[in-house]
Amino acid sequence: MVEQSTLLLLIVIGVLILVLAFFILFHQNANATKGYQLRTLERERSQLLLEEEVLKMEIAESQALEQLQQDKRIRLMVAPRVTEYAEEQ
Repeated sequence: MVEQSTLLLLIVIGVLILVLAFFILFHQNANATKGYQLRTLERERSQLLLEEEVLKMEIAESQALEQLQQDKRIRLMVAPRVTEYAEEQ
């Protein structure tokens, strides 16, 4: 009877150790997968932020040129007929 209970105790402890080992394995695998996804998303975020900055600069540049072309004072300017340059001394 004592030998059977000792053997049963060892089997139960072994099964618990195996269950815990599998649980730890699956948990670590899930963490590694989340870390990989996080790194991928961070890389994608950085790339999108860079693209956003480039697009903002292009928008600002085009708006500035459009603003200058539509300015009434600039449109009223007349091209010079005679151009004289100052000589360098």
